[in-house]
Amino acid sequence: MTIRERNQPTAADTPLTFAVLVFPGFPMMAFSSVIEPLRAANVLAKRECYRWIIVGAAEGPVEASNGVVIQPGFFAENAPKVDRVVVCSGGNADHLVADNAVSWIRRSLRGGAHIGAVADAAFFLARAGLLDGHACTLHWTSQAAFTEAFPDIELRRDLYVIDRKRFTSAGGVGSLDMMLEIITSDYGAELAAGVAEWFVHSPLRSSVDRKLMPLRLRTGVQNELVLSAIAIMEDAVEERLGMAELAVKLGVSSDKLERNFRSELSISPNGYYRRLRLKRAADLLAHSTLMVRDVALACGFASMSSFARAFREEHGHAPKVARRH
Repeated sequence: MTIRERNQPTAADTPLTFAVLVFPGFPMMAFSSVIEPLRAANVLAKRECYRWIIVGAAEGPVEASNGVVIQPGFFAENAPKVDRVVVCSGGNADHLVADNAVSWIRRSLRGGAHIGAVADAAFFLARAGLLDGHACTLHWTSQAAFTEAFPDIELRRDLYVIDRKRFTSAGGVGSLDMMLEIITSDYGAELAAGVAEWFVHSPLRSSVDRKLMPLRLRTGVQNELVLSAIAIMEDAVEERLGMAELAVKLGVSSDKLERNFRSELSISPNGYYRRLRLKRAADLLAHSTLMVRDVALACGFASMSSFARAFREEHGHAPKVARRH
């Protein structure tokens, strides 16, 4: 029996219920990308495949990052049993504390629910131990800090990751892609394709494309060799690969690598790698509690003086200025 045959509900089945747990500052696009595919699936299937509720960590309205205010139908202490819980939070997820919400999620998990997160909310789940033993992803600006905070959790730089009863996305369009795969698993590829078409969205992407798509979106790079090189660089920020070694990993000559970078980005591979490490440093300073010296080491700088000088040249101010308070 295939996965689709196992999961394919019949007309008599109870609709699957999602609960979206929202925190102040949540990103509206990621939030909508979870709920809107469920609505479209119901319309296209001409039956109630899904239900959804909005849950707040505490009573009262919740304001999104764009200023839109919503009124959750439940809060964590009185939220009902559901089939899937999705945590939706903004860039402060590394500082969120909500014990009542964690207790509700744990109860849901014991009841058989699948647990997910969009944008930066993987931080919230990881701190509660709810991602232990699972792979995940989150928004790219928080990935460096997440890796430092949770080195034993497998972080994948994909648009989304579905690992058994855990599902996480980097937010935005990645959340829509993730929901399309979930709909495929629940009700089949035909309905998921219809939902994708409903939103004038590309069909489900291959695993390779999901790996490179975040880079393509962030950098605007189309050259596959350059994208592959950047992916390796991002995974080797601390060890600081030599360009000759990088060329060998890619199976090309150093000259070819240099030409492609200059043609695509008007910068050398070394220059891009340095800029990447300094951007990673800025992200760590903003989203982690690492000391400045530890940030320097985590980004491949052997001394504080060289790090401080390079950081100032790149960002126009000293590293300590980038520290989020």
